[in-house]
Amino acid sequence: MNPFRIVETPRAKDPVCGMMVDPARAAASLERDRQTYYFCGLPCFAKFRAGPAATPAVVPHDAEYTCPMHPQVLERGPGTCPLCGMALEPRTPKTATLAEEATPELTDMTRRFWIAAAFSAPLLVLAMLEIAPAWLQLVLATPVVLWCGWPIFERAWASLRHRSPNMFTLIGVGTGAAYLYSLAATFGRRWLPGAAVYYESAAVIVTLVLLGQVLELRARSRTSQAIRSLLGLAPKTARLVLNGREADIALELVRPGDVLRVRPGERIPADGTVLEGCGFVDESMITGEPLPVEKNAGDKLTAGTLNGTGSGFLMRTDRAGEDTLLAHIVRMVAEAQRSRAPIQRLADVTAAWFVPGVMVAAVATFIAWAVFGPAPSLAYAFVNSVAVLIIACPCALGLATPMSIMVGTGRGAMEGVLIRNGEALERLEKVDTVVVDKTGTLTEGRPALVGEVDDEPLRLAASLEQASEHSIAQAIVKAAHARGLTLSAPTEFRSLPGRGIIGVVDGRNVAIGNESLVQTEDQAADLRKQGQTVMFVSVDGRAVGMLAVADPIKSTTAEAVRQLAAMHIRVVMATGDNPATAEHVARQLGITDVRAGVQPETKHEIVRELQREGHVVAMAGDGINDAPALAQADVGIAMGTGTDIAIESAGVTLVKGDLRGVVRALKLSRATMRNIRQNLFFAFCYNVLGIPIAAGVLYPVFGLLLNPMIAAAAMTLSSVSVISNALRLRKARL
Repeated sequence: MNPFRIVETPRAKDPVCGMMVDPARAAASLERDRQTYYFCGLPCFAKFRAGPAATPAVVPHDAEYTCPMHPQVLERGPGTCPLCGMALEPRTPKTATLAEEATPELTDMTRRFWIAAAFSAPLLVLAMLEIAPAWLQLVLATPVVLWCGWPIFERAWASLRHRSPNMFTLIGVGTGAAYLYSLAATFGRRWLPGAAVYYESAAVIVTLVLLGQVLELRARSRTSQAIRSLLGLAPKTARLVLNGREADIALELVRPGDVLRVRPGERIPADGTVLEGCGFVDESMITGEPLPVEKNAGDKLTAGTLNGTGSGFLMRTDRAGEDTLLAHIVRMVAEAQRSRAPIQRLADVTAAWFVPGVMVAAVATFIAWAVFGPAPSLAYAFVNSVAVLIIACPCALGLATPMSIMVGTGRGAMEGVLIRNGEALERLEKVDTVVVDKTGTLTEGRPALVGEVDDEPLRLAASLEQASEHSIAQAIVKAAHARGLTLSAPTEFRSLPGRGIIGVVDGRNVAIGNESLVQTEDQAADLRKQGQTVMFVSVDGRAVGMLAVADPIKSTTAEAVRQLAAMHIRVVMATGDNPATAEHVARQLGITDVRAGVQPETKHEIVRELQREGHVVAMAGDGINDAPALAQADVGIAMGTGTDIAIESAGVTLVKGDLRGVVRALKLSRATMRNIRQNLFFAFCYNVLGIPIAAGVLYPVFGLLLNPMIAAAAMTLSSVSVISNALRLRKARL
């Protein structure tokens, strides 16, 4: 008999990579559909757990695309807007689409522009020297007009098909007419004897329009810098910790509940909570504050922030992927950049009548020159009517508002001010009254120990309070930890409702509570008038100290209130807290209008009352009870540290929850609306002055005519001026 017996170890197949795994030594296991799966490593486990939806963060070809100028336009996949001809953008920005400065549209337009310039330059020289026969000009112009300019004619045809005339309608008609007329003059000398050709005009106009498109697309790419910067904050991978093992997995595979390790110098991959360890986290790209924030067990973390010095820490994932604050910010910025301010209606109405009016003006110009112009009258009529079509292109008018909104909202995002849409941005400029909640808006929103207390009474009190989950208890324990005090475990802990708590710490009887528990006279009347909660500490039946807990005013609130007063903004405090506390906070901040003890519906009525008085009201708050007032206000301003309901009810969100963000938002709104008005002025003045000159009104007096090529250059420069003016907002002082 063989004394040796071979025992086969059960093996399981990793469903992701196919490797055979010993279940007892598997890195992880997962039960799905009543079957247990085993994995060779954590990356395979994470991929399988994520399911078939776990694909790289790219925008699929059939995702929804929209127009920056017409957000109501939604198309499946990339293309051009049927209303204005602009290149469509992904409705939901993703890292893959914004990681690079270049886009397919920009790449294509740039290539077409350089090819057009290569053919147009010699054509222009030969035409000016009058040494090139018509057939040579035709050879040089045809690639420019028919291939390089093909997107222009496509968009012109789309505008006619959708009955939405725009700048491409005028350009398409003008260049098409110049090219076809020249073609007829080349091959139809019998019917058009002595007719001039305008190949160089058609080619140069197409080249200049392509240049304008390249500059516009580059500018639009620059306006997305805010989103790219935010998206760039998210790391590509996260270090998953499971069953004592660690491995790097793709960021999109992280799920809520995962335990992740964040080492010094790494970016935090998801919103979560510190489990163990500590670190100093740089949150400047989210909050705008330059100083790192110390993070210990229990502290909240935000995806994209940077862990600096320290030993690193373990964190529990609370929100991952599209649910993180960073993803929410990106969505809000993208939606705001595509939104339309009410002032845009002026440009829309003007453009709706403008293009047909220009077509009529071009026809009238042709007739007038054909009938009353000098010989050859048809040539003058043709050139001037084409010049009218080209110089009147409303591209600058169309860009005036969207460009400013795109740049302005992006600038705000970099300062922690998230504007939901263009309407909120425009309304914000007119605000003259700001209603603010107290708790969480003017104050920290959580109790903290204030005043002086000796170390030993504080140590004993904090040791006893460790057994309590009350927010005041947590404030006392936190204060003791901040002083570096060593706490002891309490025994015989008891809570006495309405009086306080008692227990034994280090063999000593400790009591914390009001006068009835400690049996001492009330020494805290002045502190209570200041809105502080006062507790006495007794050891072995003898009072040894007094603890005062209050909701401290944020260090930045006083400065923000002063800045609002300097901007002639009225500040009204509306709080559910008691009048004594509210009046004390108001006195410290210099706020004279205080409404205390109010309910959520009362805050709503306060806003309505101010609106009936003729004020434009902004409401700043952070809680569920603020949501009705936030929705009623002309502009709701939610603190980013507040509830989701408050944020969803608001038009503006302050990422850090700092009232100085209200000041930044007001300054941003005023700067953006001023910029929009400047752009509209440039665009309107340009067209009002340009069309008569192109039509030839100066010819009888000065003999001045506007060549179509010069008109095209002027049209391009008008768009550049509007874009350049809008980009100035990136350096606005907020």
